Amino acid sequence: MTITYEYEGALYVNLTNRCNCACEFCLRQGRAEGSIYTEDSLWLEREPTREEALDSFLSREVCAYREIVFCGYGEPTYRLDDLLWLVDRLKERFGDKLPPVRINTNGHANLINGRDVCAELHGRIDTVSISLNATNAADYAALCHPIQGEAAYQAMLDFAKESAVYVPKVVLTIVDKDKTPQEIERCRQIAEGLGVELRVRSFIDS
Repeated sequence: MTITYEYEGALYVNLTNRCNCACEFCLRQGRAEGSIYTEDSLWLEREPTREEALDSFLSREVCAYREIVFCGYGEPTYRLDDLLWLVDRLKERFGDKLPPVRINTNGHANLINGRDVCAELHGRIDTVSISLNATNAADYAALCHPIQGEAAYQAMLDFAKESAVYVPKVVLTIVDKDKTPQEIERCRQIAEGLGVELRVRSFIDS
């Protein structure tokens, strides 16, 4: 069972395979062809306990990585309480030597947890990377298929805006596949309106 794994100098954390979306471009839909993101090893036979995840961290030289990233093959905020517990334990142990902590998320944490969680990120998370992926709710729902439907789009935007109050760096991301320059520019305007950054990601054909 792969709980933590290395990728491009960062330590990634795979706590869950649960997700409320089924994005058309997601590497979960891919085949095992050698990339860590298309290998079956990221499919968990069960979710690790928080203690198992901590043991996986401590089996590595945690402070040698450039970043710690909660990502994996699911939406990490399904395990938000455990995620924050892990960050707290690591900060207690390593203090200022702990690398920056990032969450890669679809931005639906408040919907998933049934409460506003943004303030809980303060002092724990350094970067929140949120998948924007579309310029409007209808296109977003058609591309990402969230179980909450089109309402998930506005919830994601609200989460991005509020997270920026508590987290030093918030980034909206889009995948460049099938995006026109006009759509990319509109995404940039959306990000600027929320007071966050935009990152355009290259499509990886799995």
